[in-house]
Amino acid sequence: MCNGKCLDLNFAATEVEASAGIAQLSRCLAAQGLPAQKAGDVKIALAEAINNVVEHAYADVTPAKVKVRCRLHRNWLHILISDTGSPLPGFRVPDGVPAELGSSIDDLPEGGFGWFLIHELTSDIHYERSNGCNRLSLRFDFPEP
Repeated sequence: MCNGKCLDLNFAATEVEASAGIAQLSRCLAAQGLPAQKAGDVKIALAEAINNVVEHAYADVTPAKVKVRCRLHRNWLHILISDTGSPLPGFRVPDGVPAELGSSIDDLPEGGFGWFLIHELTSDIHYERSNGCNRLSLRFDFPEP
């Protein structure tokens, strides 16, 4: 049961399907009333989290589906991302410490900023692994209109 506006989407855990799914979720959330000033934060965090599933959770296993459920209320958005890939290391959300930048442009890391961005852009993060399923919850709070 959903109090507010709900959006469910399932897609294959591939780069192409993830990109299309993120775009579709972003459009639908905007159409359902996600505040424009929060849309960019939500899209970035959603993309980082879903791309982590595609690149890491399914890295050593046959890719399956990514399931996303969004619940939009007047002053918050809750997103639940579920998959059956490998669990997060240590069965916990990474701390979100950004990668070291190095001393020159050639030393810049290719990645290592995803969890930092997710931590910075969300109001709350929760992860659990149960019955072979990963569940990552992202919450975004926004002020009253």
